[in-house]
Amino acid sequence: MEVILLERVNKLGQMGEVVKVRDGYARNFLLKRGKALRATADNRAKYDGMKADLEARNLASKAEASKVAEKIEGKNIVVIRQASEAGQLFGSVNVRDIVVAFEADGVSLARPQIQLDAPIKTIGKHAITVAVHPEVEVEITVTVARSQDEAERINRGEDISTRNEDRDAAAEAIAAAGEFFDPEAQHDDVEPAPAAEEK
Repeated sequence: MEVILLERVNKLGQMGEVVKVRDGYARNFLLKRGKALRATADNRAKYDGMKADLEARNLASKAEASKVAEKIEGKNIVVIRQASEAGQLFGSVNVRDIVVAFEADGVSLARPQIQLDAPIKTIGKHAITVAVHPEVEVEITVTVARSQDEAERINRGEDISTRNEDRDAAAEAIAAAGEFFDPEAQHDDVEPAPAAEEK
């Protein structure tokens, strides 16, 4: 089905373009959400009449989105979750969790604006794109940690894969083992080699 786009649609086209899409995508997404019109002669004439109004509305919403983008660009959101010692989460962090974290910070975003390919399942820093407007995207960072202290350590760049106590204990064990090892020692079951006889 051919449709006329009423706004920029990611990976499809700009406002005013006539594009060919699958019927289900057109009916269930583009037409239903008011992002496109069927590409008929009547709708083309209708679009030409609405073009100036649509462009003005698009500029206004883009300006508003730019203000929100400035507010959240480069922001670091911290999400606390339970996880194993290896860093695997017991569960995951999804789009809803990120939206809730933003709301706690005073920023209102819709779920479709957060572009997360798959739920986050590990501890660490994760870069995420937020599309506050079809033409305005910003990068944010989501830090997933077991505690607020651990989140601060992750943000400082520390390696949290092993705890400091475990690392210190391993170093002490290696040092203690080194004291017991004598490279000059011989096994009890090995007899010393006989001295060479003089003639």
